Amino acid sequence: MDAYKDDLAYIHDAGFGDFAKNSAPGLLEIFRQNAITMGLVVDLGCGSGIWARELSRAGYDVLGIDISPAMIEIARKRVPSAQFQTGSLLKIRIPKCDAVTSLGECLNYLFDRGNTIAQLGRLFDRVYAALKPGGVFVFDIAEPGRGKGPRQKHREGKDWAVLVEVDEDAPTNLLTRRITSFRKVGELYRRTEEIHRLRLYRRSDVSNQLRETGFQVKTISGYGRQPMIERCIGFVARKPLVRGR
Repeated sequence: MDAYKDDLAYIHDAGFGDFAKNSAPGLLEIFRQNAITMGLVVDLGCGSGIWARELSRAGYDVLGIDISPAMIEIARKRVPSAQFQTGSLLKIRIPKCDAVTSLGECLNYLFDRGNTIAQLGRLFDRVYAALKPGGVFVFDIAEPGRGKGPRQKHREGKDWAVLVEVDEDAPTNLLTRRITSFRKVGELYRRTEEIHRLRLYRRSDVSNQLRETGFQVKTISGYGRQPMIERCIGFVARKPLVRGR
């Protein structure tokens, strides 16, 4: 499926990066609260590397993973000191690390068609195995109702514009975004289209999967002063220092 090709990757970086940037102080505070002040952080769905840059500036080592080659290209230019890989977050190998993050409802996307609650459970197992004792997995997901509100949304910048048509199918908990983007190239604008689909998950189902894996779980409504995206919920899942404690 389409996964943030060149023009939409550019637009997302230029016009939609505030959530990651503004979340950084709150995320770093979560790390400090869990005594994670150094080491490797793996960012699943790293996008254009905005959060990776803040991690690098704070002294962490970073591995960013994203399914979009265009996003990875931007991220590598933004954070030369970090490591980045292109691949599905549901399949890529996660190395031994101190923390794992995933921001902006990345776990909901169906760029990998195999994304289901069972597949998320397997991802949680892999994250748990990769984390050092006391490590944390911090992420957010979109819940049913994410598609409520205006069906059409529009935003524009100095050299781009984007129109998004949103449709949520309540019986299947599937959200579809039909995205038409315009990016200035020379004197003209280039039009591209992508269709993004997300599977919406209930927080109780995700919490249960995390606890079955062995995590200690709490939900959060924001990363510090940055509130979650509407109809999204955050999780701080901690690997105990001793299994079962």
